[in-house]
Parts: sequence; C-alpha cells; structure tokens
Amino acid sequence: MKKLSILLLSLVVLVAVLYSCNKSNKEETILKGNATIYVDETLTPIVEDQVAVFESEYDAKINLVSKSEAETLNTLFNKTSTIAILSRNLTPEEIKIFKQRKINPKITPFATDAIAFISNANNKDSLVALQDVLHFMQGKTGTKIKGLVFDNLNSSTVRYLSDLAGIKSIPVDGVFSFKTNDEVIKHVASNDGLIGVVGVNWLTQPKPAMVDFIEKVRILSVKGLKSNGYFYPSQNDIAEKKYPLARDLYIINCQGFSGLGMGFASFVGGDIGQRIVLKSGLLPVRIPTRKFTITNSQKDEK
Repeated sequence: MKKLSILLLSLVVLVAVLYSCNKSNKEETILKGNATIYVDETLTPIVEDQVAVFESEYDAKINLVSKSEAETLNTLFNKTSTIAILSRNLTPEEIKIFKQRKINPKITPFATDAIAFISNANNKDSLVALQDVLHFMQGKTGTKIKGLVFDNLNSSTVRYLSDLAGIKSIPVDGVFSFKTNDEVIKHVASNDGLIGVVGVNWLTQPKPAMVDFIEKVRILSVKGLKSNGYFYPSQNDIAEKKYPLARDLYIINCQGFSGLGMGFASFVGGDIGQRIVLKSGLLPVRIPTRKFTITNSQKDEK
C-alpha cells in the first residue's frame, strides 16, 4: 500500500511538471513571454537598445547574454539557446546541422555595422592601411604597427581579420586580448602606439562610464585592400560600400515555433527597429520612411 501511494504521488508530480512545461510553452507568443537571446559581444549596444524598446512595447521579457562569437554559436549547437545575434550568417554546413534536427533556422538580416580601428588620441596619425594590419597578423615585419588589441581571441573581430589575413592563429608577440570591447578602449586610451579593434557601435553609443575613455582614443580611417582612399566607419561610407570593414548583422532564430524569437526579429526588422538602428550610427537594412505633415500655414506660405 505504501509503495502504491509513493507511485501515485510520483505520477501526480510528473503530470504537474508536464502540465507546467506545456503551459509555459503556450504562454509564450510572438509578443508575450520570456526568452533568452545570446548576442555577439561586439554587437551588444545596438541589441540592448532594441530589447529595451521591445520590452516597453510588449508584455515580454528578454534575458540578453553577451558572449564571444564562438561561444554564442556554441549555444545554438549544444541547444543551450535557440536565438542568437551574430555578425555573420550561418554557413551551409551549419544550416545542415539544424535541418538534421528537423529545425529550419529563420535568419533575419537587420543592419550593417563595422569593425573600427582605434588608437590613442595622442597619436597624430589618423590613417591606417588594412594591408599593414594583415601583414602584422601574418607575422611580417616592416609595418608601422606596434601592437593590436582585441576583445577576445574567440571574438568575431579576430575571426573576421584572421579570415582576411588567411591565418589560422594570430601571432603571440604584439597581440593583446581582453574580454570586452570596453576593456580594449580603456587599454588603448592608456597606452600609446597600439591599435584597438572594436565594434563601431561601442564608440557611437558609449555607456556613461566610458565617455571619458572614448575622448582619449582616435577612430582611424582605413585604406582597403583594393582602394587608394582612406575611409571612416560612418553611416555614409558604410552605405556607399567604401569602408572596407563593414559587416552584416543577423538574428538567428532556431526556436522551431512561433515564439518571441519571431516577434523580436519582426520588430527589429520593422519600422521602429530600423529607426533604432539608424539612430545608433549603424546602417539599417531598410531606410525608414519619413512622413511630413503640411499645415494650413505652410500651404499659405507656398
């Protein structure tokens, strides 16, 4: 009798847990519920802005977790998360992995940002050739560069420049790495002769505590591999495809159902989300339309 009671109690608990999980899943819609989104740390400022407005508009709570690009990707593959924001699209091989799991990733491009090179403000030279940076990463001598500072060896900035340089590992000498873009900015602000590599949004939208450090660094204009001119990571130069280190940003949704991943991606890709991108200093995928209201007094003046 005692064993039967224990068995019945166990069944009740199991049913309650299953009901709770099923209820929780049903409570999440495209505009309601809770979700965790992992984001490439170099993109954190623009995503924080999007999340803040999204949560203010809808009955939703998003837990934003900033990690390196490699760590963010791994959360998708090991099923720790189902939504991620990256500075690159999934490769055909990566998409194949999800399709083998019967999941068709929903991929939403929403902006173009840029990798920026920064130096100490005391540095009078505001120009740098991308070829010199790549030669330094390849271990070649004869460049003016004394050292490079990255946020994280697993970051998207390291991966991006390593791909351009055609190397599998970066040199030990003259390369410094930290954990965040803010740490890179602080280090360059305090040390002459180094070039920091950061996501440009960390410079266009700094946190209040970082403003003083931003004033102590200089954003460099970059000469591309096939260009004779030097270009600044501005919205205009990115839009005209002149700045050589621009990159597209993507929301990768692998939820497999109509949840907050779909709602958030639609919001970011919509009018409000694209206006947030435009205001941040990055380039939106779609330029938001502007509406004008002509008053009677304006008509009279015409």
